[in-house]
Amino acid sequence: MSEATIVSVDEIMQLVKSNDLLKAEDLALSLIKKDSNDSDALYALAVIHRMNNNLEESLETLSQVIKLKPNFGRAYQERGTIYFHQNRNDEAINAYRLALAHNNSLVMSLRTLAGLLGKRGELIEANALLETYKKLSKLPPELLAVRNMMAEKRYLKAENICRAFMLKNPMHVEGMRLLADLGVKTNVLDDAEFILESAVEFEPNNNLARFDYMNVLYRRQKYTEALEQATLLLKNEPDNLDYKIGFANQSVAVGDYDQALLIYEEALTKVKNRSDLYLVYGHALKTIGNTNDAINAYRNSYEARNNFGDAYWSLANLKTYKFLGKEVESMKVYIDDPSTSVDDKAHFCFALGKHYEDNCKYKDAFSYFTRGNELRKSQLEYTPALMRQRFKAQMDICNKNLFESKSNMGAKAKDPIFIVGLPRAGSTLLEQILASHSQVEGTYELPNIAAIAYELGGRRKKNEEPKYPLCLRDLSNNQLKKYGESYLSDTMVHRSTFPYFIDKMPNNFRHIGLISLILPNAKIIDARRHPLACCFSGFKQLFASGQEFTYGLSEIGNYYKDYIQLMSHWNEVLPGKIHKVQYENVVSNIETEVRKLLNFLDLPFEEQCLDFHKTKRSVRTASSEQVRQPIYASGIDQWKNYEEFLKPLKEALGENILNNYDKL
Repeated sequence: MSEATIVSVDEIMQLVKSNDLLKAEDLALSLIKKDSNDSDALYALAVIHRMNNNLEESLETLSQVIKLKPNFGRAYQERGTIYFHQNRNDEAINAYRLALAHNNSLVMSLRTLAGLLGKRGELIEANALLETYKKLSKLPPELLAVRNMMAEKRYLKAENICRAFMLKNPMHVEGMRLLADLGVKTNVLDDAEFILESAVEFEPNNNLARFDYMNVLYRRQKYTEALEQATLLLKNEPDNLDYKIGFANQSVAVGDYDQALLIYEEALTKVKNRSDLYLVYGHALKTIGNTNDAINAYRNSYEARNNFGDAYWSLANLKTYKFLGKEVESMKVYIDDPSTSVDDKAHFCFALGKHYEDNCKYKDAFSYFTRGNELRKSQLEYTPALMRQRFKAQMDICNKNLFESKSNMGAKAKDPIFIVGLPRAGSTLLEQILASHSQVEGTYELPNIAAIAYELGGRRKKNEEPKYPLCLRDLSNNQLKKYGESYLSDTMVHRSTFPYFIDKMPNNFRHIGLISLILPNAKIIDARRHPLACCFSGFKQLFASGQEFTYGLSEIGNYYKDYIQLMSHWNEVLPGKIHKVQYENVVSNIETEVRKLLNFLDLPFEEQCLDFHKTKRSVRTASSEQVRQPIYASGIDQWKNYEEFLKPLKEALGENILNNYDKL
């Protein structure tokens, strides 16, 4: 919506507050006439209808609003208010709960819901809501407004109000927490870290600020520092369950699964209704290969919250789990329940898609995968043209002249082995094979290279071009060496004593130029898979974060095409730097491909690389259970079961890629 429209809607609501309902209604209708899908104007009209006692019209208009904006908390609150006045208390309770699910700062919903639940005798929940209401009521009105705007993703306006407040109250820690949260939500994590670091300096005993600080450090991949903050929190409040879980989560981040599991298990003896706790417990168990206990944890997770889509998807994401009939029926019920969140519905869709695929009902499977992708896409902002522009910038800047002018620069370590490519291309299999070698350690999908690229890009205005990769031309040997050494030191937390380690972040293919400059002796492996198999496998996968290009067949096909073009560029300007491995060749002749791979890495052949499935190690990716089994060929042509639906993907890829994928 344009800024002009937002201002107009604000004017309408001011008229409503002053009880000039006739003028407000005329202005709202004029906006709706211009744009029948103007959800803010429709919401204003619904409020006007309610104040004019036209309750059914108001409810009808609110249904339009919620259809257009399913996460709009104030619309559910307005619906709850109408039901409350109609003495439809059960419906009011459901509406207020939905309002708070989308915006937990709606004080009216908190107060009214607490009262309704108190009358029903549900005192524990009622008292908890009242406590939250009391805390929010003590906030300055400006900060409460900021919280509400953030819930509605009006980040620019929220930031302006928050910064204006902080200018008058520079040491207000709650204001600092909100400003930092805005930084997190807009991915300005360096600012968020600085603000929260300052907050805990101002108020060392403010554990809420320290908790936020820990989480931002984690988001910035500063796992050791995050663990330090978690340790302090636990020291300050040893019985605080959230801080215990935070400590366990940070222990997982640094690879201390034994410690984490002990804490999760202790916490679960004290609470039985924490679906989120069962979920992270299940993830940790899955990562270390304890599949049966992971399954039980995920089941406990959805039993703690029946419509918890992530718990069901986590079962599906094991890849080896088969849903029970009652689980399938439950998912179908909740996916069509209006009270189920968009996020939960997306998880249910991908889980049901996996179920129907397992039962060879491919039309039904594709229908659910498509529905899930559409829901996920509605939550994201992805612009293929912008991504293509960034790829082109890499090719324009990172040319032969750049690498010739900066040869023999950077950190000289030979430790890192990068496995790059598209997700679902077989990178986890390659990692497991290499991690079975006596000299190679498998780590995780490390975010450090992307973090360096982000740092080099610098702060910029909304429409301003990033400094990266153009800035690579100006970096000195000392600077390149510093970034290389920083990468090596920051990733040490994931390593032990092996001479070599693997970083298998697939998206690092975008930054091969950067890698080659700061770590010139690093080895790079390009994991390839048949384009239709790779792309459709990505389409079926609900990723925890990132990979926004996977939620549409055309989008992922175009991204694959752009990836091939960029890899062709890297191979041209960095000859011999990259070793391509075709997944299908590994499946058909594993020993030959493994020998080629080890030869490229200057490593001796070891038989255990062929028995990779016997290697005991933690694996965090979606293929964790698959790589713990002997290699199999059944999944190679699975995409053919869906071929009749893949026309948009084929058109995006083009004939050249489809016919010559193994030669490109």
